[in-house]
Order: sequence, then structure tokens, then C-alpha cells
Amino acid sequence: MRNSELEFFVDMLEMRKAQIMKNIRGVEKELAELNGLELNDEADHASVSNDNLREMAIGHQQELELLEIEVALGKIKDKQYGICEMCEEDISIQRLKVKPHAKYCIDCREIVEKQQ
Repeated sequence: MRNSELEFFVDMLEMRKAQIMKNIRGVEKELAELNGLELNDEADHASVSNDNLREMAIGHQQELELLEIEVALGKIKDKQYGICEMCEEDISIQRLKVKPHAKYCIDCREIVEKQQ
């Protein structure tokens, strides 16, 4: 992969990382606000509990994506970026543009998804 392409993906990953960190801070703020509410009845408790679960699930997904981004940035530094972790072939540029933290090429991703 050319240096210009790597720079493009570093920028893309760093922008997504910043957005996720902002989102996580927002989720944490939202959870703190929900936990600080004064609740009057069971319906309020149920609504806040549902909101808490949703916010925690969103936060968890964002944290997982953040970890994948960190791994991808590490791979760029180690000159291993864009190589499928299963077949060790290059991941297509088109796939990386859609999911810059992809671990697998399209074919191997399908295999992994079927195994899960």
C-alpha cells in the first residue's frame, strides 16, 4: 500500500476515533443524567431502566469499535495494515474505505460470520 493511501486511512481512522470518543462521553453524560433523575413511579423506573440499557449497549458497541480502530492504527505503524488476519492476503482498498478497521477480506469475513 502506498504512503498516500496509508495517510488517507490514518486520517479516516483518527477522525472516527475522535467521533467515537465524543459519542462515549455523550453516553456517559446521558447515563449520569438518567441515574440522577428523581423517579416517582414504576413506569418512570421502567423507562429509565430501558434507556440505561440502550445507552450502555450503544456505549459498549462504540468501545469495541474504538478498540478495533486502535488495532488498525497499530497495524499501520507495524506495516501490517490491510492484510487479512485469516488468509493473509491484501484486503481490498474498497473494503477498507467502507470499514477502515476491517480485520478480514470479504471472503474470510463471510466465513467468520458463518462460524459465529
